[in-house]
Amino acid sequence: MNYDDQMKNRVKRIEGQLRGILKMMEENKDCKEVITQLSAARTAIDRTIGVVVSSNLVECVQKANTAGKEDMEELVKEAVNLLVKSR
Repeated sequence: MNYDDQMKNRVKRIEGQLRGILKMMEENKDCKEVITQLSAARTAIDRTIGVVVSSNLVECVQKANTAGKEDMEELVKEAVNLLVKSR
């Protein structure tokens, strides 16, 4: 799988969010603020997982088409399983 710059940038932004959360904790910020930021980071991770899985599905379907395979249903099931595992 080829992870493009957009995917990598998403992860770098999440990394920055997490560093910010750690700093908030070290500064004893209000629990509500920390939880809000943790929730935002989790949402960003979930969306990134979705991007990676969908890109993988597209890549697999393109390979299957090129190779003449007709088993698209199996590829879709595999992508759905990846999403389910991520939860």
